[in-house]
Amino acid sequence: MTDLRHYDVIVSPAITEKSTMASEQNQVVFNVAKKASKPEIKAAVEALFGVKVMAVNTLVRKGKIKRFRGTIGRQSDVKKAIVTLADGQSIDVATGL
Repeated sequence: MTDLRHYDVIVSPAITEKSTMASEQNQVVFNVAKKASKPEIKAAVEALFGVKVMAVNTLVRKGKIKRFRGTIGRQSDVKKAIVTLADGQSIDVATGL
């Protein structure tokens, strides 16, 4: 049984052109909680998807300043995790949890 905290760590899969190209190198990209650590991300992916994780790389994309109808606003910061899976392992992010 998976722990409910794992669902708080993984926010959503990041479906972009770059993440699609990374899937060829056996990598999957997720948006994760800002306070999530690499061991927490690894444990969550292994528990939720039943795969073996080899490495976790993280990055924080700073929010951009945007203008909408003359009002200046700021997008939120987003933390992403690039998860490298073991050989022979795969995750189909299109199916969801």
